[in-house]
Amino acid sequence: MSDKVATRDKLAVLGGTPVKTTPFGTGKRFGLEEVKELIEAMEQNTLFYHFGNKVKQFLHDFNELYGVKYSVAASSGTAAIHVALGAAGVTVGDEVITSPITDQGTLIGILYQNAIPVFADLDPHTYNMTPESIEARITERTKAIVVVHLAGNPCDMDPIMAVARKHGIKVIEDCAQSYMCRYKGRLAGTIGDYGCFSTNDFKHISTGDGGIVTVNSGEEEDYYVTHAFADKNYNRFGNLFNRDLAYLAPNYRMTELQGAVGIAQLKKLEWICNRRKEYGDRITAGIQGLPGISPHRITEGGESSYWFYMLRIKEEELTCTREEFCEALKAEGIPNTPGYIKTVVYLQSLFQERHAYPGSHYPFDLTGITYEKGLCPTAEQILDTAVRLSVDEFYTDQDVEDIIAGIRKVALHYQKSN
Repeated sequence: MSDKVATRDKLAVLGGTPVKTTPFGTGKRFGLEEVKELIEAMEQNTLFYHFGNKVKQFLHDFNELYGVKYSVAASSGTAAIHVALGAAGVTVGDEVITSPITDQGTLIGILYQNAIPVFADLDPHTYNMTPESIEARITERTKAIVVVHLAGNPCDMDPIMAVARKHGIKVIEDCAQSYMCRYKGRLAGTIGDYGCFSTNDFKHISTGDGGIVTVNSGEEEDYYVTHAFADKNYNRFGNLFNRDLAYLAPNYRMTELQGAVGIAQLKKLEWICNRRKEYGDRITAGIQGLPGISPHRITEGGESSYWFYMLRIKEEELTCTREEFCEALKAEGIPNTPGYIKTVVYLQSLFQERHAYPGSHYPFDLTGITYEKGLCPTAEQILDTAVRLSVDEFYTDQDVEDIIAGIRKVALHYQKSN
């Protein structure tokens, strides 16, 4: 073997040549299309959604793309979930089942409604809640399920919806990371009672901050309730502006500036998601069957738009730890992160100390629910063994091949000999 070949095959962390020696592809997310829409918004002489046309147009275009009759704009994805919870009637002392691997944005609205988050365990390969675990968590207090389509991978919605309908429970889809992902031909966000989307700067499309709630019943009254909950429970329909509030609701309005950017961004969405799907699927094909590697499995009947790619390390098949694998992969020029979030959310201090509000254990003291380690063992194992990789629509074909080559090089180096 020549010195050149030996250096190429040797891990970069041990002094070899890295796989990735060129920069990853990049591109501009915003351009003159967004500028044009923003200028038109300013020329309206109002930036208030009810008087302007940009938020209305943004929602109209979104509804056309998703095949829904009604949607409501919000100020963030977090706000969108809170709005859906409010529209679903979630209130003091109710229980809401959701995923232990998610962003706090999934949980904030539950606690603001003074409801209690309950966590269901996950499938070890798709990283989404299983219908069996959801049903095991249902009690007489359960009011809703917030399913999280993590990283663009749809949950197994048919059995989840069957469980929900059996028990008379509302289903809210958290689609913050899952634009244009499909489950058995249907778009995620159109299957449950409500679908919630984020347009903050760390999502497939960005309006800086913002969110959308789809109202999937198609019922006008449901739409009015949802719309009002995003706007202080004000009724802005018809000739009368009703300020006579029946109950508390937040102010989560989207501005015309966000709506304007959203109109232009939405035109790029299908291209963005198609590129990410292609790249994520290619990574899976390229690393399938490697020792010590469990690829990111897509739900049966599903199509992913890969907000990120997360594989798992099987340390029993390798001579390295997950952390050593990550360091070696990084040295090959492939950025990565051990895990996704540091720990399952119920082990964070808010739940361990039962402090949603300073100086109070409310609403946790309404119930005997506890959040001990081992509550969702599969979710905990996922985070202990996961490696997260970026996927970007601006990557080149060579970038994807380099990611595959880097993973293969490290895995084959550390494989245990027979």
